Amino acid sequence: MASSSSLLSAGVSILLIQAVAVSVGVATAGDAPAQLPRSELAAIFRVMADLLGDPTWPQLHPRPCTDTPWPGLQCELAPDDSTRLRATRLHFGPDVSTPPCRPGARLAAPAILGLPHLRTLSLFGCFVDAGPVELPTALFTNASSLEQLVLKSNPGLTGRIPATLTNLKSLQVLSLSQNGFHGEIPRELGGLTALQQLDLSYNNITGEIPDEIGGMASLSILDLSWNGIGGGVPAALGGLKMLQKADLSYNWLAGVVPPEVGSLKELVFLDLSHNGLAGPLPASLAGLAKLQYLLLQDNPIGTAVPAVVGSLRRLQVLGLSGCNLTGPIPRGAFAALGSLMALSLDRNRLDGPIPASLGALPHLGQLNLSQNRLAGEIALPVEFVARLGRRLDVRGNEELCVGQGRYGGLQASYLRAPPCVGRGSTNGTAALDEGAAGVYGPVVGLVCHLLVLLALKL
Repeated sequence: MASSSSLLSAGVSILLIQAVAVSVGVATAGDAPAQLPRSELAAIFRVMADLLGDPTWPQLHPRPCTDTPWPGLQCELAPDDSTRLRATRLHFGPDVSTPPCRPGARLAAPAILGLPHLRTLSLFGCFVDAGPVELPTALFTNASSLEQLVLKSNPGLTGRIPATLTNLKSLQVLSLSQNGFHGEIPRELGGLTALQQLDLSYNNITGEIPDEIGGMASLSILDLSWNGIGGGVPAALGGLKMLQKADLSYNWLAGVVPPEVGSLKELVFLDLSHNGLAGPLPASLAGLAKLQYLLLQDNPIGTAVPAVVGSLRRLQVLGLSGCNLTGPIPRGAFAALGSLMALSLDRNRLDGPIPASLGALPHLGQLNLSQNRLAGEIALPVEFVARLGRRLDVRGNEELCVGQGRYGGLQASYLRAPPCVGRGSTNGTAALDEGAAGVYGPVVGLVCHLLVLLALKL
Protein backbone atom coordinates (compact mmCIF):
# COMPACT_ATOMS: atom_id res chain seq x y z
CA MET A 1 0.00 0.00 0.00
CA ALA A 2 1.40 3.41 -0.97
CA SER A 3 2.32 5.82 1.82
CA SER A 4 0.32 9.03 2.37
CA SER A 5 3.31 11.16 1.30
CA SER A 6 3.55 9.23 -1.98
CA LEU A 7 -0.15 9.72 -2.62
CA LEU A 8 0.15 13.44 -1.90
CA SER A 9 3.12 13.70 -4.24
CA ALA A 10 1.25 11.85 -6.97
CA GLY A 11 -1.79 14.08 -6.47
CA VAL A 12 0.31 17.22 -6.70
CA SER A 13 1.95 15.95 -9.87
CA ILE A 14 -1.43 15.28 -11.50
CA LEU A 15 -2.64 18.76 -10.55
CA LEU A 16 0.54 20.30 -11.94
CA ILE A 17 0.03 18.53 -15.27
CA GLN A 18 -3.62 19.61 -15.39
CA ALA A 19 -2.81 23.22 -14.50
CA VAL A 20 -0.09 23.47 -17.14
CA ALA A 21 -2.43 21.99 -19.72
CA VAL A 22 -5.17 24.49 -18.86
CA SER A 23 -2.79 27.42 -18.75
CA VAL A 24 -0.97 26.84 -22.03
CA GLY A 25 -3.93 25.31 -23.86
CA VAL A 26 -5.37 28.70 -24.77
CA ALA A 27 -4.85 30.05 -28.25
CA THR A 28 -2.04 32.55 -28.69
CA ALA A 29 -3.06 33.77 -32.10
CA GLY A 30 -4.92 37.01 -32.73
CA ASP A 31 -5.68 39.01 -29.60
CA ALA A 32 -5.10 36.17 -27.12
CA PRO A 33 -3.30 37.31 -23.94
CA ALA A 34 0.39 36.62 -23.57
CA GLN A 35 1.23 33.58 -21.48
CA LEU A 36 4.22 31.98 -19.82
CA PRO A 37 6.05 29.26 -21.73
CA ARG A 38 5.10 25.78 -20.61
CA SER A 39 8.53 25.16 -19.05
CA GLU A 40 8.46 28.28 -16.90
CA LEU A 41 4.93 27.64 -15.70
CA ALA A 42 5.85 24.10 -14.70
CA ALA A 43 8.89 25.47 -12.84
CA ILE A 44 6.71 27.91 -10.91
CA PHE A 45 4.32 25.15 -9.89
CA ARG A 46 7.24 23.03 -8.77
CA VAL A 47 8.66 25.87 -6.66
CA MET A 48 5.26 26.31 -5.04
CA ALA A 49 5.07 22.61 -4.26
CA ASP A 50 8.55 22.72 -2.69
CA LEU A 51 7.86 25.77 -0.54
CA LEU A 52 4.15 26.27 0.08
CA GLY A 53 3.02 22.69 0.18
CA ASP A 54 -0.51 23.63 -0.86
CA PRO A 55 -1.73 20.99 -3.36
CA THR A 56 -4.58 23.26 -4.47
CA TRP A 57 -2.33 26.16 -5.46
CA PRO A 58 -2.12 25.17 -9.18
CA GLN A 59 -5.92 25.02 -9.37
CA LEU A 60 -6.32 28.39 -7.63
CA HIS A 61 -3.68 30.05 -9.83
CA PRO A 62 -3.60 28.22 -13.16
CA ARG A 63 -2.58 31.48 -14.90
CA PRO A 64 -0.57 33.15 -12.11
CA CYS A 65 0.62 36.02 -14.30
CA THR A 66 -2.71 37.03 -15.82
CA ASP A 67 -6.25 35.82 -15.03
CA THR A 68 -5.52 34.24 -11.63
CA PRO A 69 -2.57 36.29 -10.33
CA TRP A 70 -0.53 35.57 -7.22
CA PRO A 71 0.94 38.69 -5.52
CA GLY A 72 4.37 37.14 -4.99
CA LEU A 73 4.92 36.61 -8.70
CA GLN A 74 5.75 39.29 -11.22
CA CYS A 75 5.82 38.70 -14.95
CA GLU A 76 6.87 40.90 -17.84
CA LEU A 77 6.44 40.76 -21.60
CA ALA A 78 9.36 39.32 -23.50
CA PRO A 79 11.03 42.21 -25.34
CA ASP A 80 11.21 40.21 -28.56
CA ASP A 81 7.80 38.47 -28.44
CA SER A 82 4.55 40.14 -27.35
CA THR A 83 2.82 36.79 -26.98
CA ARG A 84 5.18 35.51 -24.31
CA LEU A 85 5.63 36.41 -20.67
CA ARG A 86 8.65 35.94 -18.46
CA ALA A 87 8.67 35.32 -14.72
CA THR A 88 10.99 38.04 -13.39
CA ARG A 89 10.24 38.25 -9.65
CA LEU A 90 9.38 35.59 -7.06
CA HIS A 91 8.73 36.66 -3.48
CA PHE A 92 7.67 34.64 -0.43
CA GLY A 93 6.85 36.28 2.87
CA PRO A 94 4.10 37.01 5.38
CA ASP A 95 2.83 39.83 3.18
CA VAL A 96 1.80 37.42 0.41
CA SER A 97 1.11 34.15 2.23
CA THR A 98 0.36 33.08 5.80
CA PRO A 99 2.25 31.01 6.70
CA PRO A 100 4.70 31.76 3.88
CA CYS A 101 6.27 28.33 3.76
CA ARG A 102 5.34 24.88 4.99
CA PRO A 103 7.31 22.87 7.54
CA GLY A 104 9.88 20.90 5.62
CA ALA A 105 10.09 23.47 2.83
CA ARG A 106 13.09 23.15 0.57
CA LEU A 107 14.85 25.22 -2.06
CA ALA A 108 15.59 22.93 -4.98
CA ALA A 109 17.96 24.10 -7.69
CA PRO A 110 16.17 22.45 -10.68
CA ALA A 111 12.92 24.33 -10.04
CA ILE A 112 14.57 27.76 -9.66
CA LEU A 113 16.84 27.17 -12.64
CA GLY A 114 13.70 26.54 -14.69
CA LEU A 115 13.05 30.29 -14.44
CA PRO A 116 15.89 31.63 -16.63
CA HIS A 117 14.63 35.23 -16.64
CA LEU A 118 14.21 35.58 -12.87
CA ARG A 119 15.77 38.85 -11.69
CA THR A 120 14.55 38.92 -8.06
CA LEU A 121 14.23 36.03 -5.61
CA SER A 122 13.27 36.87 -2.04
CA LEU A 123 12.25 34.63 0.86
CA PHE A 124 11.32 36.12 4.23
CA GLY A 125 10.67 33.88 7.24
CA CYS A 126 10.42 30.77 5.10
CA PHE A 127 12.76 28.28 6.79
CA VAL A 128 11.75 28.63 10.41
CA ASP A 129 10.19 25.52 11.90
CA ALA A 130 11.77 22.98 9.58
CA GLY A 131 15.10 21.25 10.02
CA PRO A 132 18.29 22.88 8.76
CA VAL A 133 18.30 23.81 5.07
CA GLU A 134 21.40 24.72 3.06
CA LEU A 135 21.63 26.77 -0.09
CA PRO A 136 22.35 24.39 -2.98
CA THR A 137 25.59 25.40 -4.66
CA ALA A 138 24.14 24.43 -8.03
CA LEU A 139 21.54 27.19 -7.69
CA PHE A 140 23.94 29.85 -8.92
CA THR A 141 25.26 29.59 -12.47
CA ASN A 142 26.80 31.91 -15.03
CA ALA A 143 23.56 31.78 -17.00
CA SER A 144 21.53 33.25 -14.14
CA SER A 145 19.88 36.64 -14.63
CA LEU A 146 19.43 37.29 -10.89
CA GLU A 147 19.94 40.90 -9.87
CA GLN A 148 18.52 40.70 -6.35
CA LEU A 149 18.82 37.75 -3.95
CA VAL A 150 17.20 38.45 -0.58
CA LEU A 151 16.97 35.58 1.91
CA LYS A 152 16.08 37.13 5.26
CA SER A 153 14.82 35.96 8.66
CA ASN A 154 15.30 32.27 7.95
CA PRO A 155 16.90 30.79 11.09
CA GLY A 156 16.70 27.32 9.59
CA LEU A 157 18.85 28.38 6.62
CA THR A 158 22.30 27.23 7.69
CA GLY A 159 25.58 25.98 6.32
CA ARG A 160 28.22 28.03 4.57
CA ILE A 161 27.60 30.85 2.14
CA PRO A 162 28.18 29.25 -1.27
CA ALA A 163 31.23 30.48 -3.15
CA THR A 164 29.27 29.85 -6.36
CA LEU A 165 27.41 33.10 -5.70
CA THR A 166 30.27 34.72 -7.59
CA ASN A 167 28.72 33.31 -10.78
CA LEU A 168 25.86 35.81 -10.50
CA LYS A 169 27.58 38.50 -12.54
CA SER A 170 24.44 40.67 -12.76
CA LEU A 171 23.78 40.60 -9.00
CA GLN A 172 23.25 44.04 -7.49
CA VAL A 173 21.69 43.18 -4.10
CA LEU A 174 22.77 40.26 -1.89
CA SER A 175 21.01 40.19 1.47
CA LEU A 176 21.44 37.10 3.64
CA SER A 177 20.55 38.77 6.94
CA GLN A 178 19.11 37.07 10.03
CA ASN A 179 19.79 33.51 8.99
CA GLY A 180 21.95 30.73 10.43
CA PHE A 181 24.95 30.89 8.11
CA HIS A 182 28.34 30.07 9.58
CA GLY A 183 31.92 29.79 8.39
CA GLU A 184 33.91 32.48 6.62
CA ILE A 185 32.94 35.04 4.01
CA PRO A 186 33.89 33.47 0.68
CA ARG A 187 36.76 35.33 -0.96
CA GLU A 188 35.10 34.67 -4.29
CA LEU A 189 32.40 37.24 -3.51
CA GLY A 190 34.95 39.91 -4.35
CA GLY A 191 34.27 39.07 -8.00
CA LEU A 192 30.75 40.52 -7.79
CA THR A 193 31.77 43.80 -9.37
CA ALA A 194 28.15 44.88 -10.07
CA LEU A 195 27.07 44.38 -6.44
CA GLN A 196 25.69 47.51 -4.78
CA GLN A 197 24.41 46.12 -1.46
CA LEU A 198 25.91 43.34 0.66
CA ASP A 199 24.14 42.47 3.91
CA LEU A 200 25.36 39.45 5.89
CA SER A 201 24.27 40.76 9.29
CA TYR A 202 22.89 38.67 12.15
CA ASN A 203 24.46 35.33 11.26
CA ASN A 204 27.22 33.21 12.80
CA ILE A 205 29.96 34.18 10.37
CA THR A 206 33.53 33.88 11.63
CA GLY A 207 37.02 34.32 10.21
CA GLU A 208 38.30 37.61 8.82
CA ILE A 209 36.96 40.07 6.28
CA PRO A 210 38.72 39.03 3.05
CA ASP A 211 40.82 41.62 1.23
CA GLU A 212 39.01 40.63 -1.94
CA ILE A 213 36.02 42.60 -0.72
CA GLY A 214 37.83 45.65 -2.05
CA GLY A 215 37.06 44.43 -5.57
CA MET A 216 33.35 45.26 -5.21
CA ALA A 217 33.79 48.56 -7.00
CA SER A 218 30.04 49.36 -7.12
CA LEU A 219 29.29 48.64 -3.45
CA SER A 220 27.35 51.40 -1.65
CA ILE A 221 26.06 49.45 1.40
CA LEU A 222 28.10 46.98 3.45
CA ASP A 223 26.57 45.42 6.57
CA LEU A 224 28.48 42.66 8.38
CA SER A 225 27.18 43.47 11.87
CA TRP A 226 26.23 41.00 14.60
CA ASN A 227 28.54 38.16 13.63
CA GLY A 228 31.75 36.68 15.06
CA ILE A 229 34.16 38.20 12.56
CA GLY A 230 37.71 38.70 13.84
CA GLY A 231 40.96 40.11 12.55
CA GLY A 232 41.20 43.77 11.67
CA VAL A 233 39.40 46.27 9.51
CA PRO A 234 41.02 45.56 6.13
CA ALA A 235 42.82 48.36 4.38
CA ALA A 236 41.20 47.07 1.19
CA LEU A 237 37.99 48.68 2.42
CA GLY A 238 39.43 51.95 1.21
CA GLY A 239 38.98 50.73 -2.37
CA LEU A 240 35.19 50.92 -2.11
CA LYS A 241 34.93 54.42 -3.50
CA MET A 242 31.12 54.31 -3.82
CA LEU A 243 30.52 53.16 -0.23
CA GLN A 244 27.91 55.18 1.66
CA LYS A 245 27.14 52.89 4.61
CA ALA A 246 29.54 50.57 6.46
CA ASP A 247 28.30 48.68 9.51
CA LEU A 248 30.85 46.33 11.10
CA SER A 249 29.46 46.58 14.64
CA TYR A 250 29.11 43.74 17.15
CA ASN A 251 32.02 41.63 15.97
CA TRP A 252 35.50 40.79 17.30
CA LEU A 253 37.53 43.19 15.18
CA ALA A 254 40.84 44.32 16.72
CA GLY A 255 43.81 46.51 15.87
CA VAL A 256 43.50 50.08 14.67
CA VAL A 257 41.29 51.71 12.06
CA PRO A 258 43.42 51.78 8.89
CA PRO A 259 44.09 55.21 7.35
CA GLU A 260 42.63 53.96 4.05
CA VAL A 261 39.14 54.34 5.53
CA GLY A 262 39.64 58.09 5.20
CA SER A 263 39.49 57.76 1.41
CA LEU A 264 35.80 56.78 1.46
CA LYS A 265 34.60 60.17 0.25
CA GLU A 266 30.95 59.12 -0.16
CA LEU A 267 30.62 57.59 3.31
CA VAL A 268 27.63 58.84 5.30
CA PHE A 269 27.29 56.12 7.98
CA LEU A 270 30.17 54.36 9.75
CA ASP A 271 29.48 51.99 12.65
CA LEU A 272 32.47 50.21 14.20
CA SER A 273 30.95 49.95 17.66
CA HIS A 274 31.20 46.96 20.02
CA ASN A 275 34.51 45.61 18.77
CA GLY A 276 38.07 45.57 20.13
CA LEU A 277 39.53 48.46 18.15
CA ALA A 278 42.30 50.55 19.69
CA GLY A 279 43.43 54.11 19.10
CA PRO A 280 44.55 56.46 17.94
CA LEU A 281 42.09 57.19 15.17
CA PRO A 282 43.87 58.05 11.92
CA ALA A 283 44.01 61.73 10.96
CA SER A 284 42.86 60.70 7.48
CA LEU A 285 39.28 60.37 8.81
CA ALA A 286 39.10 64.14 8.36
CA GLY A 287 38.60 63.34 4.68
CA LEU A 288 35.13 61.89 5.35
CA ALA A 289 33.45 65.15 4.40
CA LYS A 290 29.97 63.61 3.98
CA LEU A 291 29.97 61.55 7.20
CA GLN A 292 26.86 62.08 9.34
CA TYR A 293 26.95 59.08 11.70
CA LEU A 294 30.13 57.93 13.45
CA LEU A 295 29.58 55.19 16.04
CA LEU A 296 32.64 53.93 17.90
CA GLN A 297 31.21 53.08 21.32
CA ASP A 298 32.52 50.13 23.32
CA ASN A 299 35.96 49.92 21.75
CA PRO A 300 39.15 50.20 23.89
CA ILE A 301 40.39 53.24 21.99
CA GLY A 302 42.21 54.50 25.10
CA THR A 303 43.21 58.02 24.00
CA ALA A 304 42.08 61.55 24.66
CA VAL A 305 38.95 62.75 22.87
CA PRO A 306 40.04 62.26 19.22
CA ALA A 307 40.74 65.65 17.70
CA VAL A 308 39.90 64.41 14.22
CA VAL A 309 36.17 64.19 14.99
CA GLY A 310 36.04 67.96 15.32
CA SER A 311 36.69 68.33 11.59
CA LEU A 312 33.72 66.20 10.50
CA ARG A 313 31.44 69.16 9.94
CA ARG A 314 28.39 67.19 8.77
CA LEU A 315 28.28 64.89 11.78
CA GLN A 316 24.82 64.45 13.26
CA VAL A 317 25.46 61.55 15.65
CA LEU A 318 28.77 60.84 17.41
CA GLY A 319 29.07 57.83 19.73
CA LEU A 320 32.21 57.54 21.87
CA SER A 321 30.70 55.78 24.89
CA GLY A 322 32.83 53.22 26.72
CA CYS A 323 36.00 53.94 24.74
CA ASN A 324 38.33 54.38 27.75
CA LEU A 325 38.89 58.02 26.80
CA THR A 326 40.97 60.07 29.26
CA GLY A 327 41.75 63.71 29.96
CA PRO A 328 39.47 66.73 29.72
CA ILE A 329 36.87 67.51 27.09
CA PRO A 330 38.65 70.12 24.95
CA ARG A 331 36.77 73.43 24.90
CA GLY A 332 36.60 73.76 21.14
CA ALA A 333 36.58 70.07 20.24
CA PHE A 334 33.06 70.14 18.80
CA ALA A 335 32.65 73.84 18.04
CA ALA A 336 32.55 73.29 14.26
CA LEU A 337 29.92 70.54 14.42
CA GLY A 338 26.91 72.75 13.78
CA SER A 339 24.76 69.80 12.62
CA LEU A 340 25.44 67.60 15.66
CA MET A 341 22.23 66.27 17.22
CA ALA A 342 23.47 63.53 19.56
CA LEU A 343 26.79 63.24 21.43
CA SER A 344 27.67 60.32 23.72
CA LEU A 345 30.83 60.45 25.83
CA ASP A 346 29.57 58.38 28.76
CA ARG A 347 31.38 55.52 30.50
CA ASN A 348 34.87 56.92 29.99
CA ARG A 349 37.51 58.42 32.30
CA LEU A 350 37.14 62.04 31.24
CA ASP A 351 37.98 64.68 33.85
CA GLY A 352 37.90 68.44 34.27
CA PRO A 353 34.90 70.72 33.73
CA ILE A 354 32.08 70.46 31.21
CA PRO A 355 32.82 73.04 28.49
CA ALA A 356 30.01 75.60 28.37
CA SER A 357 30.59 75.76 24.60
CA LEU A 358 28.69 72.48 24.21
CA GLY A 359 25.53 74.45 24.93
CA ALA A 360 26.16 76.60 21.88
CA LEU A 361 25.68 73.72 19.42
CA PRO A 362 22.38 74.75 17.79
CA HIS A 363 20.94 71.31 17.00
CA LEU A 364 22.28 69.26 19.90
CA GLY A 365 19.31 67.46 21.42
CA GLN A 366 20.99 64.64 23.33
CA LEU A 367 24.15 64.85 25.42
CA ASN A 368 25.38 61.95 27.57
CA LEU A 369 28.38 62.66 29.80
CA SER A 370 27.50 60.21 32.57
CA GLN A 371 29.88 57.84 34.37
CA ASN A 372 33.06 59.89 34.02
CA ARG A 373 35.29 61.89 36.39
CA LEU A 374 34.11 65.35 35.42
CA ALA A 375 34.35 68.01 38.13
CA GLY A 376 33.42 71.60 38.93
CA GLU A 377 30.33 73.69 38.51
CA ILE A 378 28.03 72.88 35.60
CA ALA A 379 28.15 76.03 33.51
CA LEU A 380 25.97 75.01 30.56
CA PRO A 381 23.50 77.70 29.45
CA VAL A 382 20.20 77.66 31.33
CA GLU A 383 18.11 77.50 28.16
CA PHE A 384 20.20 74.58 26.88
CA VAL A 385 19.61 72.58 30.06
CA ALA A 386 15.89 73.39 29.95
CA ARG A 387 15.62 72.32 26.31
CA LEU A 388 17.33 68.97 26.75
CA GLY A 389 15.73 68.01 30.06
CA ARG A 390 16.30 64.32 30.71
CA ARG A 391 18.22 64.01 27.45
CA LEU A 392 21.11 65.67 29.26
CA ASP A 393 22.77 63.02 31.41
CA VAL A 394 25.64 63.93 33.75
CA ARG A 395 25.04 61.29 36.42
CA GLY A 396 27.93 59.39 37.93
CA ASN A 397 30.32 62.38 38.06
CA GLU A 398 30.75 62.81 41.81
CA GLU A 399 32.69 66.10 41.63
CA LEU A 400 30.13 67.98 39.55
CA CYS A 401 27.87 70.51 41.25
CA VAL A 402 25.14 73.04 40.44
CA GLY A 403 25.56 76.73 41.31
CA GLN A 404 23.03 78.19 43.73
CA GLY A 405 19.98 79.44 41.85
CA ARG A 406 21.40 78.63 38.41
CA TYR A 407 18.99 75.87 37.43
CA GLY A 408 15.73 76.06 39.31
CA GLY A 409 13.10 73.45 39.98
CA LEU A 410 12.69 70.51 37.68
CA GLN A 411 15.76 71.13 35.52
CA ALA A 412 18.08 70.88 38.51
CA SER A 413 16.53 67.58 39.55
CA TYR A 414 17.31 66.09 36.14
CA LEU A 415 21.01 66.81 36.65
CA ARG A 416 21.19 64.93 39.95
CA ALA A 417 24.20 66.97 40.99
CA PRO A 418 24.57 68.54 44.46
CA PRO A 419 24.69 72.32 44.99
CA CYS A 420 28.10 73.95 44.93
CA VAL A 421 28.14 74.66 48.68
CA GLY A 422 31.31 76.55 49.55
CA ARG A 423 32.45 76.39 45.92
CA GLY A 424 31.07 79.71 44.72
CA SER A 425 27.88 80.53 42.84
CA THR A 426 26.75 82.11 39.64
CA ASN A 427 24.85 85.09 41.07
CA GLY A 428 26.60 88.44 41.28
CA THR A 429 26.76 88.77 45.08
CA ALA A 430 28.19 85.34 45.59
CA ALA A 431 30.75 85.91 42.84
CA LEU A 432 31.79 89.20 44.49
CA ASP A 433 32.06 87.56 47.90
CA GLU A 434 34.11 84.76 46.40
CA GLY A 435 36.42 87.31 44.76
CA ALA A 436 36.80 89.29 47.99
CA ALA A 437 37.60 86.14 49.89
CA GLY A 438 40.25 85.32 47.35
CA VAL A 439 41.92 88.72 47.82
CA TYR A 440 41.50 89.35 51.54
CA GLY A 441 41.66 85.83 52.88
CA PRO A 442 45.46 85.66 53.10
CA VAL A 443 45.67 89.14 54.65
CA VAL A 444 43.18 88.25 57.37
CA GLY A 445 45.11 85.08 58.07
CA LEU A 446 48.38 87.02 58.42
CA VAL A 447 46.82 89.54 60.88
CA CYS A 448 45.47 86.71 63.05
CA HIS A 449 48.90 85.09 63.07
CA LEU A 450 50.56 88.32 64.25
CA LEU A 451 47.99 88.77 67.02
CA VAL A 452 48.69 85.28 68.28
CA LEU A 453 52.45 85.96 68.39
CA LEU A 454 51.90 89.24 70.24
CA ALA A 455 49.74 87.52 72.82
CA LEU A 456 52.43 84.91 73.44
CA LYS A 457 55.06 87.59 74.09
CA LEU A 458 52.82 89.26 76.60
